Amino acid sequence: MRTMEHLERLTERYPVLEACRADILAAYEKLKETYERRGMLLVCGNGGSGADSEHIVGELMKEFAIRRPLDGGEQERLQGMFGDQGALLAKHLQGSLPAIPLTGNIALSTAYANDAVPELVFAQQVYGYGNPESTLLGISTSGNSMNVIYALEVAKLKGMTTVGLTGASGGRMKTLCDVCICVPAGETADIQELHLPVYHALCKMIEEAFFG
Repeated sequence: MRTMEHLERLTERYPVLEACRADILAAYEKLKETYERRGMLLVCGNGGSGADSEHIVGELMKEFAIRRPLDGGEQERLQGMFGDQGALLAKHLQGSLPAIPLTGNIALSTAYANDAVPELVFAQQVYGYGNPESTLLGISTSGNSMNVIYALEVAKLKGMTTVGLTGASGGRMKTLCDVCICVPAGETADIQELHLPVYHALCKMIEEAFFG
C-alpha cells in the first residue's frame, strides 16, 4: 500500500524519527477514521507551531502530492446547473479533506483576547466547532502551551479525538492526547524541524488513503 510507503520514506530520510513510528501510524489511523466518519480536523499552535497549523490545513484542503479531481457526477451536475461557469468549477475544484486552523480568525481572536481570557482563544473555537466525529491536533514544542492545553481539555469535553505533536518530554499534552507524537529533540528549533517532515508524511498518507 502506497500509504505505508510514505512512512517508510520518512524514517529512511530521518532515522531519528524511527522512535516515533508507532505513534505516527496511530495518528494516521485516527485521522483516517475522522475523515471516514465525515468529521473535520481542527489544528492549533503558537508562533512557528501556528504557522505549521496553517501549513497542515493548506495541504489537506487542496491537492498536495496527487490529483484530486471531482467525481464525474459532480462535474456533470455543475455543468448542467451553471453552464460555462459550472464547467470552470468542474475543471478546477479539487477534492478536499476538511480542516480548520484555529490561528487565523483575527477578528474573533482579538475580540476574545480583549473581552475574555486570552488563553482560551483556541478553546472557544473548539467549543464552537467541535463534535465527536472530529479531531483536534494540538502542536506545542514544549507540550505545555496553556492555550493548546485548554483547547485539548475542551476537545475531551466534546468527545473529540485528540492528537498531539510535541517534543521529547511530551509535557502536559501527553496525558490529554489519544495519540501524542513526541519527536526526539529538546530545543525549540530542532523540534520544529522534525515536526515538518512528520506532518508532511501524515498529509501524504491521508491523501493517499482517500484520493490515491
